[in-house]
Amino acid sequence: MIARINRRETIALLGGAAAWPLVARAQQRERVRRIGVLMNLAADDPESQARLTAFGQTLRELGWTDGRNLLIEYRWGADVVRARELAAELVALAPDVILASASPAVTGLQQVTGTVPIVFANVIDPVGAGFVASLARPGGNTTGFTAFEYSLGGKWLEMLKQIAPRVTQVAVFRDPCRRDRARLHGHRA
Repeated sequence: MIARINRRETIALLGGAAAWPLVARAQQRERVRRIGVLMNLAADDPESQARLTAFGQTLRELGWTDGRNLLIEYRWGADVVRARELAAELVALAPDVILASASPAVTGLQQVTGTVPIVFANVIDPVGAGFVASLARPGGNTTGFTAFEYSLGGKWLEMLKQIAPRVTQVAVFRDPCRRDRARLHGHRA
């Protein structure tokens, strides 16, 4: 026995079937991006929390929401000893990009990946440290932001002289970067 399907039911059935791919595509979730964050401070440090709050707020303003279209993996306390280990953990998670806070984190990341993009913050003299080729053209997979670099020292002295014209002697304390340390010990950087 052949069931009779009227014309209206047939059109509805075919029309519905043709629309299934469109409905399925509309229901697909957008790709979730992964960000690794390697912080040099402890997780409960007020400064690190303030930095990450600002980072999260900016991401939300740009339309990125952790848990919806973004997954953020954090690693904390990246001192010189643990930086490489924590960096390897993050790289193994296959993030789209890694945010690195401070020089030890960048050093650790550069030791374990040459392909995952690294964006640094709170790094002093990234050129002198060998993290980037130049500020204008960083090259490689590493780029970022620096609050100042040592070539600005002359400007600081000019400003100090304007603020306190009677000052005649100034001392500068700084942590030499890797290249300076190597030069001091007779090694090539």
